[in-house]
Amino acid sequence: MRWQGGRASRNVEDRRGMRIPMGRGAGLGCGGLLLVVVIALLTGTDPMQLLDAVGGGSASVQQPPPRGAEGVPGDEAGEFAATILGFTEETWTESFARRGTEYREPTLVLFDRATPSACGFGSAAVGPFYCPADERIYLDLTFFDDLDRRFGAEGDFARAYVIAHEVGHHVQNLLGISDHVRGLQQRTSAAEANELSVRMELQADCLAGVWGATHRDLLEPGDVEEGMGAAAAIGDDTLQRRGGGEVQPESWTHGSSDQRVRWLRRGLDSGDPDACDTFAAAAL
Repeated sequence: MRWQGGRASRNVEDRRGMRIPMGRGAGLGCGGLLLVVVIALLTGTDPMQLLDAVGGGSASVQQPPPRGAEGVPGDEAGEFAATILGFTEETWTESFARRGTEYREPTLVLFDRATPSACGFGSAAVGPFYCPADERIYLDLTFFDDLDRRFGAEGDFARAYVIAHEVGHHVQNLLGISDHVRGLQQRTSAAEANELSVRMELQADCLAGVWGATHRDLLEPGDVEEGMGAAAAIGDDTLQRRGGGEVQPESWTHGSSDQRVRWLRRGLDSGDPDACDTFAAAAL
């Protein structure tokens, strides 16, 4: 994937090196930890010093990653994430403009191990996630290593697909789809709520494909296959088999490998967000 030289987004909040161990400041709760991080970011203070002041204790602090020009992460992994985010901004700014509306850009938060968010305390164990309450995407870049080693999904486009999928959730949030679905989930059975979740995730896969379709000039031979491999590797049925359990479709929240590949390809083939209406589809 030819991502080098692209415009890196400035909407990146790099918290790497600002480690907050779970045992430190634990009495503060998620709201208190979030406040500590906010104060640290606003004042330039080491968050560990603030936690020492309110909770005591000591811990080692990871060296922050290098910073590039205009605040863009200076390491390759951080620069890659910022550049992919920049490409998604181009796609969705143009798409929203064609509909006569303005695209509000999300912020990408890079972190190590764990970090507070408006949706609760996030950790690397849960993988990348989007928080609609603060319109931020949270990503521990070591997830990409897991994608390579644990899931066998290698390549730049596989990693870009992960970011574009989370941006797809942001698009859903801006369009009011997320709120509508959450409202429906509160008034339905657990099985139906799971199906709605699957439809949400598959739509985000399709929207990630739409992004890929608008930047075909970046793609090299094998890139599409990398994306499909990543989508297949994190299907609910594949993960259940890897975990040694039975495949239980009624418990799925993201969709099967086949479904994820199919909807990602639909976005790639069409380049049209309107083709991503998973909620109107009779069969996924």
